[in-house]
Amino acid sequence: MEIRSIGVLGAGQMGGGIAQVAAAAGYDVVLADASLEFAQKGRAKIDAILGKQVDKGKMQADARTALVERIKPAAGPADFSSCDLVVEAATENVELKTKLFRACDEAMKPGAILASNTSSISLTKLAGATKRPERVIGMHFMNPPPLMKLVEIVRAVQTSDETYAAVRAAAEKMGKTCTVSNDAPGFLVNRILIPMLCEACFALQEGVGTAEDIDTGAKLGLNHPMGPLELSDLIGLDTVLAIADVLHRDIGDDKYRAPTLLRNLVAAGWLGKKNGRGFYVYDASGAKTVAKKS
Repeated sequence: MEIRSIGVLGAGQMGGGIAQVAAAAGYDVVLADASLEFAQKGRAKIDAILGKQVDKGKMQADARTALVERIKPAAGPADFSSCDLVVEAATENVELKTKLFRACDEAMKPGAILASNTSSISLTKLAGATKRPERVIGMHFMNPPPLMKLVEIVRAVQTSDETYAAVRAAAEKMGKTCTVSNDAPGFLVNRILIPMLCEACFALQEGVGTAEDIDTGAKLGLNHPMGPLELSDLIGLDTVLAIADVLHRDIGDDKYRAPTLLRNLVAAGWLGKKNGRGFYVYDASGAKTVAKKS
């Protein structure tokens, strides 16, 4: 099947980014959230981000206008009836995602594909909650979607070859490189990444080094573009904790356990860059200003 129109459920950081790259590839996009107002704010944020690209001479003004006009804000899954592919990009919570999957499944036309941007939750379980299990797949974009080149495609037990081929073609049309994972906790990327992020947090918790030294060590000693604590703040500490808990619960190995410090930061509401404080403190522009002392 050929995908011509794409729905995105969730107009936040990930959903907005997915909508942007889909529209940039020429797709008509329906961007929905819990309300039309949230979806409109999501599109306005995309417009503002692209406006900065225009100001810097990296994008033409008419190209920006055309891209944004391809994104239609919507109030919820009921507006996905014309979409060939819907990508759910809600909070990493299995109960919420299952509820949203059922709502999307009811609204979507027969034959349309339902994908999740989940970074850890079982696609097989999500597929089982729908009436189109063979047309359910994982489409895990990296953060932020407009900049990161990878899409991790996750095949549920039920996913058909036709569904996989169509989704891979769509991701490649968006300019992405694809890797493929079977449905296992954390898939490939987060199975590797989350233990590293947690180990950096354990090192901070145990006083082995400061947050700045841990991150500088990773950047200059391991040639990573960001340190693990900076990256955790960018991802969102609540998301890192949620994925760690899935890995620990579903694999049953204590090497995947989350540090107490990470749990405490999330309990305090310090979730990272998205709300101004995590391992570091961020100013209104999102720039890192003050390291949080442990």
